[in-house]
Amino acid sequence: MNEGWLDIAEVAQWAGLAPSALRFYEKKGLIASAGRNGLRRTYNPDVLERLELITCAREAGFSVAEIDRFLAARPGDPDLRARMADRAADLDEQIGRLTRLRDSLRHAAVCDHEPIVKCPDFKQALGNGRARP
Repeated sequence: MNEGWLDIAEVAQWAGLAPSALRFYEKKGLIASAGRNGLRRTYNPDVLERLELITCAREAGFSVAEIDRFLAARPGDPDLRARMADRAADLDEQIGRLTRLRDSLRHAAVCDHEPIVKCPDFKQALGNGRARP
């Protein structure tokens, strides 16, 4: 066995994932083991970077299939690149909503208005103060 390899327990610990998640990602082709040490899978340390990307994408709401397509993307795939740009725009919208929610919660934590959700500043931070159609 190569001394630089990590076994499945080490990778799981570093990545903050269950070993079953690693086996699942391997089965789906998102990662690959470097071999085995007895019955335990071993991985090249580079797998940790890939798992960071996978975890980030999963937390952002990407499906395993979307991540698989993203990991296989090539510059000559305009359809996939367009989908990635659309997904980035969706994330921008989500970030905006979450930022407004964060700001309103920060205000609510110090607000004296009764009830807090009726506070004009709270509503403004949340975005409820904007004109509606």
